[in-house]
Order: sequence, then structure tokens, then C-alpha cells
Amino acid sequence: MRWAAGAAMVLCTATAMDAKDAESVKRPVALTVEQGAPLQRLMLEKLPAGAIEPEGWLLRQCELQRDGLNGHLGEISAWLDKNNNAWLVEGGDRGWEEVPYWLRGYSHLAYLLHDEEMLKEVKFWIDAVLGSQKEDGYFGPLNLRNGKPEVWAQMIMLWCLQNWYEYTADERVLPFMKKYFEWEMAQDDADFLEDYWENCRGGDNMWSVVWYYGKTGDASVLPLIEKLHRNNADCTNPAALPNWHNVNIAQYFREPAEMYLLAGDSTLLQASYNVHDLVRRSFGQVPGGMFGADENARIGYIDPRQGTETCGFAEQMLSDGVMIGITADPLWAENMEDVAFNSFPAAMMPDLRSLRYITSPNHTVSDSKNHHPGIDNRGPFLNMNPFSSRCCQHNHGLGWPSFIQSLAYSTPDGGVAYAVYGPNKATLDVAGGKRVTITEDTRYPFSDTLRFTIAAKEKAKYPIYFRIPSWTTGATAMVNGKLTGAPVAGEYLRIERTWKNGDRVELVFPMRLTVRRWPTNQNSASVNYGPLTLSLRIAEQYRKVNSAEAAIGDSRWQEGADPEKWPTWEIYAGSPWNYALILPDDNDVSRLTVRHKPWPADNQPFTREGAPIEVTALGRLIPSWGIDGTGLTGVLPPASAPRSDYVSPITLIPMGAARLRISSFPTSNK
Repeated sequence: MRWAAGAAMVLCTATAMDAKDAESVKRPVALTVEQGAPLQRLMLEKLPAGAIEPEGWLLRQCELQRDGLNGHLGEISAWLDKNNNAWLVEGGDRGWEEVPYWLRGYSHLAYLLHDEEMLKEVKFWIDAVLGSQKEDGYFGPLNLRNGKPEVWAQMIMLWCLQNWYEYTADERVLPFMKKYFEWEMAQDDADFLEDYWENCRGGDNMWSVVWYYGKTGDASVLPLIEKLHRNNADCTNPAALPNWHNVNIAQYFREPAEMYLLAGDSTLLQASYNVHDLVRRSFGQVPGGMFGADENARIGYIDPRQGTETCGFAEQMLSDGVMIGITADPLWAENMEDVAFNSFPAAMMPDLRSLRYITSPNHTVSDSKNHHPGIDNRGPFLNMNPFSSRCCQHNHGLGWPSFIQSLAYSTPDGGVAYAVYGPNKATLDVAGGKRVTITEDTRYPFSDTLRFTIAAKEKAKYPIYFRIPSWTTGATAMVNGKLTGAPVAGEYLRIERTWKNGDRVELVFPMRLTVRRWPTNQNSASVNYGPLTLSLRIAEQYRKVNSAEAAIGDSRWQEGADPEKWPTWEIYAGSPWNYALILPDDNDVSRLTVRHKPWPADNQPFTREGAPIEVTALGRLIPSWGIDGTGLTGVLPPASAPRSDYVSPITLIPMGAARLRISSFPTSNK
């Protein structure tokens, strides 16, 4: 982004390097900039769409997504049918939020893979969007709510246009966005952001204004940020939230931080932290990075059998990426990894051809029944269905591209920052415009070793920042085979030197078993190995059912689509799951044993059979703990619930590899 010089909140105290190459800093940059510019400077700046290319297991996820549901929704979803689509013809009757939801993930996937056929499809839709703008600046479907134009779907589509511009430099995009922002600024406050969805999600619109300003320096649009904040639901109350819908929370918590960029008021930045903390104190006493709000968070429904929409996982990762850019705080990077490695993969079948609407940390049945009121919605929300719902079906494709987009950032001091880790190749400009490509070779989070190799035509001096995870002890860093620096857990290692072609950095983040306790949920325990939460390995019995019969009511097949090619899967437990984990009160994990297995031949580590890490533990059955009256995994039993006398060996696997799982365990200290 191109930014005018502006006031920046200095979040770290990194000093210029002397003779040493490396030092630990709490944030990647410390800048002194001129006062008076309209926006605070971003701490980290995202790279253009397509600049980061996935490799290794991440590339495999993208290929599966392309070959799976996200890549083929245009052929099977009625909402993406090009006949009478509201994004293609005025007055069309379908595609309102579904087209931009799907296109946001699908298009970014096309840029990541540089897939020519996908790019043609993206261009078709982008051309239609750019051609839909009215003289007054409005574009897309006119969705009237109480006679007022609703703009939620347009917010999503703006993100599609941003990524398209970054990938193509299409000169039509910026004037198009400017004209639309002028239309928004002309709307009376009484008619603006009045509908439910748009009222909670104005932050999506605000970030598009921030993006536009970064590209153009055109300050005339900045009053729109304040207008959006003024009319958006209030997310600054430290003790209450505007609503408790899980996807809304995952989106709106960052809105005050975005307003901070304009206002410079640090209390606004803190408000985003407050929302995050409040939700997780109240409903997030569970592993996996999310919170129990299967449709809406409700008093009394805080057990780890409560889940989150697949949409919620994807939106949380997107928001974490925005917060990384605004703050450079390792908190957001670790939350993104928590969701991406643990919660998100298990929400889909391993071939990514179907998904669950709701996935929970404790999830032992995946059927097509109505589980209300255990779930705050009515319908078959637990099966693996390619038509799980209009929202998750179309929006799940956002998840992996959002994660990949956060694998490398530019820093305002001419360097590069690594806050989130995974195999990739990133190309960017450093040191005032010198082009470098940095390849990250790793099987992280299934391995503790990460290797970075620099490819560049000329030497250049610049810093590289590496987040040292808070969970590791004894991390090491080597440059060209020589130890450097003293990495500190929870901070960044800053290495500044004159880098040349072929230079290598090797990081080792030693992983060990740790235990997290959840006091408000029966003091249950979850076991982690590095960033991976572990779950009970349950035998999974699959039942194939007709997707047309097992779908949620608002799902619609495109004419000519064959449901037989896109089956729904129900999954049932084929082995006991109601175990208490034998774990002393002091959380001593010496009885647990880690075993590393061969890497899966198909490069898909998120399967029960292919998971490259297993942990052997001991457990005791709890006979009273079973499926409850709503057909869900029963809430965690109290400590007084009798345990069997027999001690059984049990196996734990990564949470993301377990379609059925117990991730938050009752315990037994003997």
C-alpha cells in the first residue's frame, strides 16, 4: 500500500543494528513518522494477491479445494446459476450474497494457483460487476429492506475487486470504487446500515476504504470510514456485544481497530481486544481458537459440544490477518494458526467436496437430524453436506486463501515479517524496491523445523522478522549454518544483514506436550503438541446419503446438477469415546508418548489415517457420559461422575484430522 506519512502508535522499541545481526523485539517495526496524516500507518502490509504461492501440504489443500466443492460450485449451486442471476441481469432472482461469498475465495484461489481456467471464470464475474454500476455509483443487485438499499453483499464484492486489482492492475477498479464510495457518503444516516447483516459488518466496508486510500492517497473518501463507524453496531462496549451470532462476532470484533487507523484513539484499538477477550472468557473456554456459538452464543451453552459455523472459522482467520496488519501482535498470528490447524480442517471431508455447517471441539456424531435446542437452529446441521447452507457452502473457500495471504508481510522499514508459518514461496520488494523471492520449506505445524531460502539478483540490506511461538522453549535460529540471536518465545526475532542470493535461515521451534485447563467447563483438559491440539482418535463409520434429501432447506441445486456425484456423509462413532484422560492434577504429561509417523503419500495430513503425529495416553471410561436427549454429545460430566476401574490405552491425533473427536477431556488423577 502507498501511505501518506502519518502518526503511528509505536508498539516496539527495536533499535538500529550495530555489529550484531539479530535481536528480539516485541513488534516488527518501530517508526517515527510525521504527524498529521489522515491514517495511522499499518504495522505490517499484506502482499498483493498471488505474491505468496503455497507449497507442500498447503498447496495440496488448495488443489483439493479447486477440485472439490469450492472449485465446482459454479456448476452445481443454483445461487451461482448464470441464468437470471442478480449479479448478471438487473432484477435477477438469485446470487445476492452467495456470488460474492463464493467469488472471494474462488478468485483468490485462482491467483494462488495461477490457474488459467479459473482466472477466465473470475474475469467473467468481475466484468459483470464492473459493468453493473449505475450513474449514481451503486452497483450490483438492488436489495431493498424496508425501502432502503442494503449493502452487505456489496461489502463482500469490494474485497473481490481489491484482490482482482492487486493481481491484474485492472485500471477500471479504482474509479469504480471511488464512485461507489461517493454514493455511500451521499446516503442519509437514517437509511444507511440499517439491516441486520450490514449493521454488524460495516468493518468489511471500512477496510475497503482503507485499502483504496492505501492505493491512491485520495483522502476524499476517508470521511466514509467515520460514517461507517457511526452507523455500525457499537462494538466498543467492554461488557456487552451488539449481538452474539458467531460469524458476526468473527467479523465485527476488528471494526474498532479499523476506526483507530483514522481516529488515532488507542481506546478503539483496545476495544477490538476487549471483544475478543469477552467472547473467549464467556463462550471460548474450549480448544481450537474459537467459541461456542453454533448459531448464537447463549447463556448456559458453553460446553465444548457447542460449535461454530464453518463460515465463522473462515471469517476469524480473515479478521486475524487484518489485526496482524494493524498491530503486528503475535496474539493474532497464534489465534489464526489455532483455527487453521485445529478447527477449520475438521469441518470438511478430506477431499473438500462437502462440509459441516457446525463443528465442535467435542463432536461424536455427525448425522442429519435436527438437534434443536442443543443447537440454536433447526435442521440437519451436523452432516457433511455439499449443500450444508447457502452461507458456509459458498464462503468456506475463503479459509485457506486467508491463511496463505498472511504467511508473509512487508514491513515499513523495508523488510519482511513472518507472523504465521507454512510452506510457501513469497515474492516482494525490500530495501527500497529490490525484488526478492523467499521460499519457506517446512512441514510445520507437523514439524518443528522451518527453512527459508533467499533468491535475489543483487545483495541488499534489510531486516527479516520471525515470530517465535509462545508455546516453544529453546528455539534456535541459524543463518547459513551459524547460530544467531537469542529467540524469545512470544516475540519476534529480528535479523538484519546484507542478504544475498542463496542465503538460508533455519528456525527450530521445539515442540512438547502441554496441557490447557478450562476451569468453567468442569476443569477439563486439552492436550497440545506445539500449535496442534490433540483429540481422541475415534473409529469413524461413514454412511452415504442422498444430498438432495439431507440438505438444509435453503439449499438449491442447479438444473442439471447430479446429487449422486456430490453425496452427503453421516459419520458415527465406531469405538468408545466417553473417556476421562488420566492426568495428574499437576498436568504431568510423562505418561503420554509422542510417535511420529511417515508423512502421508497423498500430502494430506488432516485425516485420521494420515495424521503424521500420534500420542498414546491412558483413559478410564465414564459410563454416564453419552449422547443426550437432543442427540448431541453430552455435556462434560462432573468430577464426581464415576469412572471405570479399568485403565485403557487411548490414542490422540491432531484435532484437524479428526472428523469425530473429543478434544476437551474430563480427567482422572489415578
